[in-house]
Amino acid sequence: MAPGKGNAQETLAGWSFQMTPYVWATGLGGSLRPLAAGPKISIDKSFGDILEDLDVAFFVTGLARRDRLVLLGDFSTSSSSRGGVVPPGIPAKGSLRQTSLTLLAGYRAVSEGPFTLDVLAGARVWDVRARVNAPVVPIRVARERSFADPVVAARVNLRLAPGWSLLAYGDVGGAGIGSRFTSQLAATVNYEFSERFFLSAGYRQLHVDYREDGMRVDLRMKGPLVGATLRF
Repeated sequence: MAPGKGNAQETLAGWSFQMTPYVWATGLGGSLRPLAAGPKISIDKSFGDILEDLDVAFFVTGLARRDRLVLLGDFSTSSSSRGGVVPPGIPAKGSLRQTSLTLLAGYRAVSEGPFTLDVLAGARVWDVRARVNAPVVPIRVARERSFADPVVAARVNLRLAPGWSLLAYGDVGGAGIGSRFTSQLAATVNYEFSERFFLSAGYRQLHVDYREDGMRVDLRMKGPLVGATLRF
């Protein structure tokens, strides 16, 4: 998430900024139950399955820093749909949309040579919507839920060689305030082409377990990612 070396180009009275749009080849697993009286739907979709059913997806992360103050944000949204039939053979279409926004502020606790460690805290806001539509009957069921989780995080950056660096990021949260539990892990290897541009490749996993008023959302999204970072 927003990988980069410890010293980015400084602008605006000591502030440095960078933004990273990225492609996340995520698979999706877990379970979903929109209503208390409804069935629990198990989900196990590879990236190929998701790509076939995908309607829209967008992922971007950003970082701002001034001296030891660190601000970090990440936005992810995706929507997929699939047509099929429900008993006794009625045509239907189901869709799932999930959006998350993570906003964190923290402190660069360690900055020693090629190694930096940031400790952060903030919140992750979720919006999840599930819908089933069978126009022939007609039947239309939709359930949407938005909630926010407190999270704490750590971010490590290590310069490996000229132009090369390694980033590791992890966070945990929830604690029953929004969801029961949420977590995220990401690691990337980064190559700097210039002072303003570098590419990253790695792996990311994002998990949420939410249960309230009969609705249950237990989703695990994981897979490789590639991103391009711009400094300004």
